Amino acid sequence: MRTAVAKARRVVEGGEEGSAEALVRLATSALDKASEHGILHRRNVSRRKSRLMRLAARAETGEGVKAVAKTTRRASAQGTKPKAVAASRKGSSAPKGGRPATKTVRTAAAQRKTAGTSSKERKSS
Repeated sequence: MRTAVAKARRVVEGGEEGSAEALVRLATSALDKASEHGILHRRNVSRRKSRLMRLAARAETGEGVKAVAKTTRRASAQGTKPKAVAASRKGSSAPKGGRPATKTVRTAAAQRKTAGTSSKERKSS
């Protein structure tokens, strides 16, 4: 399956000679078989086939295949979160919702609360 997909991608991108249509068909068949046998998840197979077909379609129309491959890789490497959200959460040590970060700290706070002593009283003694 990997070999079939790699060969199809190389031919579509123009790195090798061969029938792109036949190799893409062979690669999609191999991916479908992998899905049937439980080697790959059906959504994973669908995504791979979609990317391969999109690459082949753009190669047929004459668009820049190299540019398409680069933008696809860059988009998948960025992840699903916007950069602003990822940056704001990365630097902050305070967890979401104002809860203490660790279970130990939460447990200690709960024990102090039931005992009737606050953190300010504990520090002064």
